[in-house]
Amino acid sequence: MSAPEEDTFDGDDGEMDEIDEVECEESEMGEEGMEGEEDSKVYVPGLEPLQPGEELEMDRSAYRMYHECQTGSPCLSFDVLKDGDGEARDQYPLSMLLCAGTQANTALSNRLLIMRMHNLHGTEKEEGDSSDEDSDEEEEDEDKKPEMELAMMSHYGGVNRVRVTQRGEQSLAAVWSDKGQVEIFDLKASLEAVHNSAAMAEYIKNQKEAKPLFSFSGHMTEGFAIDWSPKVPGRLVTGDCKKNIHVWEPQEGGSSWTVDQRPFSSHSKSVEDLQWSPTEATVFASCSVDQSIRVWDTRAPPNSMLSTSEAHSSDVNVISWNRTEPFLLSGGDDGLLKVWDLRQFQSGKPVATFKQHSAPVTSVEWNPVDSSVFAAGGADDVVSQWDLSVESSDVGARAEGLKDLPPQLLFLHQGQSEVKEIHWHPQLPGVMISTALSGFNVFRTISV
Repeated sequence: MSAPEEDTFDGDDGEMDEIDEVECEESEMGEEGMEGEEDSKVYVPGLEPLQPGEELEMDRSAYRMYHECQTGSPCLSFDVLKDGDGEARDQYPLSMLLCAGTQANTALSNRLLIMRMHNLHGTEKEEGDSSDEDSDEEEEDEDKKPEMELAMMSHYGGVNRVRVTQRGEQSLAAVWSDKGQVEIFDLKASLEAVHNSAAMAEYIKNQKEAKPLFSFSGHMTEGFAIDWSPKVPGRLVTGDCKKNIHVWEPQEGGSSWTVDQRPFSSHSKSVEDLQWSPTEATVFASCSVDQSIRVWDTRAPPNSMLSTSEAHSSDVNVISWNRTEPFLLSGGDDGLLKVWDLRQFQSGKPVATFKQHSAPVTSVEWNPVDSSVFAAGGADDVVSQWDLSVESSDVGARAEGLKDLPPQLLFLHQGQSEVKEIHWHPQLPGVMISTALSGFNVFRTISV
């Protein structure tokens, strides 16, 4: 397969860079071209391997938008920063703000990144954009080239997970480090830099190792689980690889937190993910290597109030709490996706189970505006999109090879190596961002 031509940016360079829209190894589950065959053949990941001489081609008609970029060292985790450009934006070009952390080869080479991607155009030509002259088309393509400003903070240690929140005028990032610390950073200077060239020049000139507003070493080991409360600005919950969970309460002034020294401790193994309830300020959920999912109330420590002890047959890696319905979504090392109705949680039986991923599920997230839609990413290099509202009777005739797929499966996105984390953009309907060892993808499919 030919290597994609793309603009990438170096992890040690703070200058403004560009990301480029490229051709890559992509597939949409409906249509795939196979070289050497007159008729295109449907390819479904995990069902059968590619044969010698066969090559996947991206079907650009399956995407409303597709861009990719690289950050030098890979980012295992990122989060979306809400901007002031409005909600429900679907007119191209689009823009977005991301916060990410690297996993470099050495502790001193790591960075906490703020990325402003803009001039993100769709895959189709807009009305009135057709041109008969090659020179006009080249000029048009140049005008539509995606752009990115990148502000980097040196960070000692790899970033296991990063989550952002807004607390008053503050934009804050909570970072789980592989050095065993949880740190909170103020992103004000970085955000100013990616919006203003003069501020960027000053930012690069004064660049030093990032100084956190606050840090906590009480976990005594590294971890991954972390989540900001959507109900109480500045409230945080963190979980570690030993099994302990700590709740953080913000103090006045915006630069300090009180961390409850008595951990929530019903799990017997590593806590992998945490999610606050979107409706109840004192309630959060957790999942663990011990195969369980638990629901807790901060008013009743140290044990959980609800649990399912064998939620998956092996490690439960990730969970997501639906914003409007009483549903939890989980993904595990068994490759399964499960939907749990919290009204029936104690039964230990999910209301839906899907087996599409052929390797551990590494990320799950409900769509922020459509309560029936969710997405998942896995170590099988696939991002899947689903809609629980679809029933068998809603699906028409299917091509051979697709008949056994669940009707709720909307789309399979490929082209990345070892997908680590995915997020829907809360202000750009249908837009997803995914990070993997091979870099970032920013896309919107025709299905959502």
